[in-house]
Amino acid sequence: MEKTNRSYAVNKSDEEWRAQLDPAEYQVLRQAGTERPFVGEYTDTKTEGVYACRACGAELFTSDTKFESHCGWPSFYAPLAGDSVEYIEDTSMGMRRVEVRCATCGSHLGHVFEGEGYDTPTDQRYCINSISMTLRPKAG
Repeated sequence: MEKTNRSYAVNKSDEEWRAQLDPAEYQVLRQAGTERPFVGEYTDTKTEGVYACRACGAELFTSDTKFESHCGWPSFYAPLAGDSVEYIEDTSMGMRRVEVRCATCGSHLGHVFEGEGYDTPTDQRYCINSISMTLRPKAG
């Protein structure tokens, strides 16, 4: 994962992250990996609530912005708040993409794509790995 000069509110050593996260979580969250499509816990979930970073617990997305994109990963059209995520240019796959990271701990979440023609208010698709989040169901 590309290092940034940004300092994060939650800052742990590599050893601390490895102790906290299981190997699959570590590979996605701390090494910018990707889970296989259509296998993630939240790909088809319709439960109302808030999706938080699995590494640090920061709130990232709400179920109100989740939509069916049929891409194999949970998709959202906007983050919870503008400053809840950060964006990093990613050219690792021979193309220009925009990586989405948790702004609180710097963990990799997925990528955001624009102009794909989805009928959403932002015309954006935040393609997020299920394993990078924890769903906190709405109370009541």
